[in-house]
Amino acid sequence: MKSIVLVGPMGVGKSTIGRLLATSLRRDFYDTDKLIEDRAGADISWIFDIEGEEGFRQRESNTLSELCQQDDLVIATGGGIIVREDNRKLLNKYGRVVYLTASISQLVRRTDKDKKRPLLQVDDPKQKIIELLESRDPLYREVADLIVETDGKTPKQVAESLAEQLQA
Repeated sequence: MKSIVLVGPMGVGKSTIGRLLATSLRRDFYDTDKLIEDRAGADISWIFDIEGEEGFRQRESNTLSELCQQDDLVIATGGGIIVREDNRKLLNKYGRVVYLTASISQLVRRTDKDKKRPLLQVDDPKQKIIELLESRDPLYREVADLIVETDGKTPKQVAESLAEQLQA
């Protein structure tokens, strides 16, 4: 079976929901950001500082390409993985893609104290989230097989609902 790939903005809950979904579906779980950090021996902020966003995006593409060689996984991706066209093609070809969405206020609340998100280390993180979502939403929708709203739901509720929809 194809792998299930979760896409969406930072703070939407891809990692948490992905872990729960993988457990429910009895699949292995991978988080592309965590894999990148583990392999680099450094966090994403450091990679951005040293290699820039382009260096990070290349690591991200390599990681996605590697994971797409396997089946039956649940994969949580970084929010910007859909920026590169090659990544979108891989997602469309190898994965069943779920776009997790949330309101701007929810995303701001979930990321407001997180200092490990380099793109949000700006004077106005809310405005940055709005800008990122405006540019990325069409790309998330382009690759999505399924769109799931997470506002007002616990990660467990989202994962259970997703498991039911994916098994149907």
